[in-house]
Amino acid sequence: MKNKEQSPFKAAEILLLSFCHFVHDVYSSFLAPLLPLLIEKLSMSLTQAGFLSAVMQLPALLNPFIGVLADRVSLRYFVILAPMMTAIPMSLIGLAPSYGVLMLLLFMAGISVAMFHVPAPVMIARMAGTKKGRGMSFFMTGGELARTLGPLTAVGAVSLMGLEGFWPIMVVGIAASWWLYRRFRNVDLSFHNHRKKTPLITTFKNMRHVLLPLTFILLARSFMHGSMTIFLPVFIQSQSGNIWLGGIALTLFEAAGVAGVLTAGSLSDYLGRRRMLLISLVGAPLSVLLFVVSDDWIRIASLLGCGFMLLSTTPVMLALIQEHAGDSPATANGMFMMTAFLARSSVVVLIGLIADQFGLQTAYFVSAVAGLAGIPFILMLPGRVDS
Repeated sequence: MKNKEQSPFKAAEILLLSFCHFVHDVYSSFLAPLLPLLIEKLSMSLTQAGFLSAVMQLPALLNPFIGVLADRVSLRYFVILAPMMTAIPMSLIGLAPSYGVLMLLLFMAGISVAMFHVPAPVMIARMAGTKKGRGMSFFMTGGELARTLGPLTAVGAVSLMGLEGFWPIMVVGIAASWWLYRRFRNVDLSFHNHRKKTPLITTFKNMRHVLLPLTFILLARSFMHGSMTIFLPVFIQSQSGNIWLGGIALTLFEAAGVAGVLTAGSLSDYLGRRRMLLISLVGAPLSVLLFVVSDDWIRIASLLGCGFMLLSTTPVMLALIQEHAGDSPATANGMFMMTAFLARSSVVVLIGLIADQFGLQTAYFVSAVAGLAGIPFILMLPGRVDS
């Protein structure tokens, strides 16, 4: 185990897998920017709209079991096929004739999302050696960059081809999977331990000092994350009447997140994981509050600040999980990803309910206050791990 921890930082391989993350997440980011059009087409309430995100996250229930599998066998074809398997259903959402069909397409995409996001960060952690924070920053930059370009891609495609005609865009995801197959087919994407089979419950017991505080942190963070990623285009369109402005706002938010994830993980290698989380989870709620009460340039600045602070927490938490994962890195990551996805999806439904009853502006205020509630749990996390 020690030799693995002292292995060099494999930049080329990490960048390749980060590119896979980028291609995959471009498609998985289509829901939020197209939500105003889908709401209009299918006559959905905001509660129903929020539930769509929950449906897409539902396969996250399988994440711990996917992690157990990834600790024992190679799952490289799940990583290779993920761009295609996500691109196809996400490119078809505009053709959905009913709310039920739309939920089915999102559920199918959610399965692909789950099968990719469990094993891939484990591979990054192993290839990063002692610089896990930096490796996770590169990996998550691919995802955040995709969510930066994804809204513009979706809105641009719909503007050119229409909501029901943009489905040919799936060709890019299919081509990406073919290219990844050519590059990754001989690369083992697993780091399983053949000698020791750690049960799921044992992994949880070994990780509960990390997972339990992170669960409450994720719940608090999910209020802000859900309101700013899922409902931001709807909020902007309700005030401006322009779907393009909603897509641009989401792009600015995600662009700031790219800078956040690129810097936070590396900084946490030096400053410590807890300190970086504390900085982020104090700054993010304050930015959300400022975003709601301000306008013009101050609103844009607060939007950028929120994106930077809020999205920068993910690589730090991923690095923290891998540092304490022991012999079950994929299983531990699966538990964390399940918690993250379920926290976000359940909270999004609640945000939708609040928005339906009291308006989106009130929902944003509630999200900011809830975000501050996660701060005490940061102090319960374990301190720095020596390399």
